[in-house]
Amino acid sequence: MILEKQKQPAFAPRPQSFADLMEMYETNYIRLRLLCGDIKALPDESISTLSVGSVPLRIKILERTQHTTIFIMTYLFDNDEKRPDLKIQVYHDSRQADVVSRGCRFTQKNIRRWEKDTDSVLLCRWRLNRFLFKWVNYLHRQGHSFKK
Repeated sequence: MILEKQKQPAFAPRPQSFADLMEMYETNYIRLRLLCGDIKALPDESISTLSVGSVPLRIKILERTQHTTIFIMTYLFDNDEKRPDLKIQVYHDSRQADVVSRGCRFTQKNIRRWEKDTDSVLLCRWRLNRFLFKWVNYLHRQGHSFKK
């Protein structure tokens, strides 16, 4: 049993419960607030550029309501190069952010052995939001900002 746990890579945390996923949503909200400031006050479109030659990052608001904001965050490459386009829904009242634009297709090949007991929907939501977590941390370290 101890050997089984040692085989799990330390860099790939996985959800143990729905509560873990909710914690990821809260963490993503906090990180997005550090990147964007007041999300409710963002203009309909914002672009962050670090320096000459850096790839601009765009946030485009798709929908605003009293309690939620939905936006797309993406890089603006010069060509049609693949880019991460994430549609993110921010829940202002519960202070959470969730990736809502992607789905997961799982096969037995791409579910790791230690993940087979995890609910596939929970695992999918976790992976998408884990990507957002890592990407926003990277953007913050690079100096991107949408704050006024």
